[in-house]
Amino acid sequence: MTRHKANDFSSFWMPFTPNRDFAADPRLIVAADGMYYTSHDGRKIMDATAGLWCVNAGHNAPRVTEAVKRQVETLDFAPHFNFGTPQAFDLATRLAGLFPAGLDHVFFTNSGSESVDTALKIALHYHRMRGDASRTRLIGRERGYHGTGFGGISVGGIVNNRKHFGGMLTGVDHLRHTHDPERNAFTRGCPEHGADRAEDLERLCALHDPSTIAAVIVEPMAGSTGVLLPPRGYLERLREICDRHGILLIFDEVITAFGRLGHASAAEHFGVTPDIITTAKGLTNGVVPMGAVIVDERIYASAMERADTPIELFHGYTYSAHPLAVAAATAALDTYASDDLFARARSLAPTWEAAVHSLRGLPHVIDLRNLGLVGAIELAPRPGAPGKRAWEAMTRAWEAGLMLRVTGDIIALSPPFIISEAEIETLFSRLADILRTID
Repeated sequence: MTRHKANDFSSFWMPFTPNRDFAADPRLIVAADGMYYTSHDGRKIMDATAGLWCVNAGHNAPRVTEAVKRQVETLDFAPHFNFGTPQAFDLATRLAGLFPAGLDHVFFTNSGSESVDTALKIALHYHRMRGDASRTRLIGRERGYHGTGFGGISVGGIVNNRKHFGGMLTGVDHLRHTHDPERNAFTRGCPEHGADRAEDLERLCALHDPSTIAAVIVEPMAGSTGVLLPPRGYLERLREICDRHGILLIFDEVITAFGRLGHASAAEHFGVTPDIITTAKGLTNGVVPMGAVIVDERIYASAMERADTPIELFHGYTYSAHPLAVAAATAALDTYASDDLFARARSLAPTWEAAVHSLRGLPHVIDLRNLGLVGAIELAPRPGAPGKRAWEAMTRAWEAGLMLRVTGDIIALSPPFIISEAEIETLFSRLADILRTID
């Protein structure tokens, strides 16, 4: 006999959710197709967030669905410790071809958090293999989000993700964040001011000695912390400083890879090539959990040529390159290519930008930001109740048939690339009506 009844909301401890509030007013999803979810009460809910930044080709993408069905009937699981599947090698080769030249090797994970921890370990391993074992320090950035593993929260810079947990990595420091609303509010695209904040890396080099720094990890565009855009020239300057001091540069592209900015990667979009790229989310269109770390040739070669044991890297996951994930990822890449979805995202970006900035002047809107198919509406905090305005907007949006994502008093938008211009108009019209009702 079960001890719990149906819809006992206490059994599932929900992630990043005020569980007690949810139990009092649940928002339940029972189906999805294209641009829309179906709620438990039968309403169509426009997905303005691509799930969690991941359903780039829309829900129930036919190629992906069919590929997973076929795969589970053929090979449900196979280990990749000392064994392999042909499809995993094919996918790795194909992925390497999507990223900038020189980033030719892929290590498969199961999430963005695992991708980040893998990238950090590979960076430390690389320096040790080169006989430069003094390089153990890792540099993240304030307001950065790099998942929820201990490595990710250590280099991350979101206070609530860190403050309750001891045992974070030692030898970690943080660059200043790039958000400068006083000078850059209501910028369209990347802001003009703030490239000089990359010089903060020189300050940390002087403080710690650059010979102790293994890697710098940044999101090219910080998504989960509220859509913080890189100032023009900022990423280029970080690349230059890292090169000068022999420091690896890691781009966390869990959100930006696979078309969000209109290209396969933010590295391509900005014309700046890091040494390592972390990915997940859009890799499988969100259908099966999967991540991938894309690594520069010299890092891989160092491991292969200098290893002192038969196993070159003592790292991995039971589900690395899981056959269902490989099938989903391969079909997702097919969908992106055959439907030309990265180009579609680029073509929609001007319409999207105009729609985001059409909200200027509405009550409490203190900033609007956009890049590619990403938008942010920042609201003035309610006195004594920070975050409440955006939260109220999110709950009212659900009732109005929209799914939004909020962080603090910032509403973040990132729709599937299949969104139409008419749907963009509907989204922002409804959102404007909602914002007019928020006190």
